Amino acid sequence: MKAFRGQPSIFSSRREEDKKAELLIKGLHLNFGGVIAVKDIDLNVHTGELMAIIGPNGAGKTSLLNCITGFYHPQKGQIIFNGRDITNLHTHELVSVGIGRTFQNIELFPGMTVLANMTLARHIHCHYSFLRSCLFSGAVKKEEIRHRQILEEIIDFLEMQPIRKKTVGSLPYGMMKRVELGRALALEPRLLILDEPFAGMNLEEKEDMVRFLLELNQTWGLTMILVEHDMSIVMSISQRIMVLNFGEKLGEGSPEEISNHPEVIKAYLGDVDTL
Repeated sequence: MKAFRGQPSIFSSRREEDKKAELLIKGLHLNFGGVIAVKDIDLNVHTGELMAIIGPNGAGKTSLLNCITGFYHPQKGQIIFNGRDITNLHTHELVSVGIGRTFQNIELFPGMTVLANMTLARHIHCHYSFLRSCLFSGAVKKEEIRHRQILEEIIDFLEMQPIRKKTVGSLPYGMMKRVELGRALALEPRLLILDEPFAGMNLEEKEDMVRFLLELNQTWGLTMILVEHDMSIVMSISQRIMVLNFGEKLGEGSPEEISNHPEVIKAYLGDVDTL
């Protein structure tokens, strides 16, 4: 396994209170007309935890993530983050309180470089006005240097130095997934939500992504919610798993508990040893 050449100081230098990411979901219900996407979901994610959400296609996994990240607003229930009710906040407001995400379908700008895509994520941390940016005062210059240092640390951490100036559209799909992770990290999230981050990757790319996520979670204490179909990865890196089926919670527990849960096996997992 490769050794890391650098770690993003935005995570390693955080105080414990800045890492706090307590998510509480109570009785969440979301429907689209007569179609129920999420039904009476309760979930509690603790600071420093790597929580996985699994289930068949159409089980409501992405709909649940979209509620947490403000793309959908549920008809019933509450979402509380660090003691604050965020149920009806909009996406940009949730980014400001410390929730970042990657997407199942890549949401990058293909005609822009890797560095430019990641730079866009720093907008919420810019503290100068448009006029001051035009004048490019000493304070603005100092802040811009700080933003660039953070981006370079993330690029080094994710081993993307060779592609930093390449346009995203020219990259392999698996590498685009890594860029999207880098952009999410540039937001400096307390809670990172990952929607199928391993989709479309070959074995080597998956191994690299596993290393990055484990380092961020286990060493730097970043809290994560992971939606993924690759059960070998889910079972090996998750601390706790929730299973959805037709929008309802089917089970919740450790990887061992879930792999032996009869209803989960019947609905989704099958023979875990063959996955």
